[in-house]
Amino acid sequence: MNNSVLQLILNAGLVVKGVLLILLSFSVVSWAIIFFKQRYFSRANRESEQFQRAYRTNRDPKSLFKATKGMSLSPIANVFKSVYSDDAHRDKGEVKRQLRRYETLESVKLEKYLNFLATTGSTSPFIGLFGTVWGIMNSFHGIGTSGSASLAVVAPGIAEALIATAVGLAAAIPAVIAYNYYLSRARQMIIDMEDFSEDLLELFSGAND
Repeated sequence: MNNSVLQLILNAGLVVKGVLLILLSFSVVSWAIIFFKQRYFSRANRESEQFQRAYRTNRDPKSLFKATKGMSLSPIANVFKSVYSDDAHRDKGEVKRQLRRYETLESVKLEKYLNFLATTGSTSPFIGLFGTVWGIMNSFHGIGTSGSASLAVVAPGIAEALIATAVGLAAAIPAVIAYNYYLSRARQMIIDMEDFSEDLLELFSGAND
């Protein structure tokens, strides 16, 4: 079965091969993003938990800043470090503006690359559909050339069409699932970051009083 599928791909026309190559590229990049985001969110969650534990035990900004030295992915730790390192936090209003600005930057980091997954999920089926239509066109062309509608004439083009459809779905389905999953995780971390920013606002405002 595997050999026959491979043989069909090798014998496919240039257009269908191009479609399959595009879909394969989308799929490879999507899986790379999926594994990257899994590691990213896992580490970001661990770092956020560590920062929150440090915050509960010690509210001194200088000590907290030292505790964040090894934290590079936690949104709340990064917001804290950015505001702490900015000498402009003179009053509560200024601190609040800084927090909102750094929250936005961290939100962008959390959602980075997710648009590619959404694009793969929405476009891959249509790219596969193009390959499907082209394969069917080849089948009709074969019928017209040979003057026969036998299975031997029709089958290669139909097989190309089915392979293009299958590969398009194989690229799209994991991308859609991963996009929804990681977008949900990103939004949850953004909500947690925004909630925790209220505590940071009081912390920095109190430190400047």
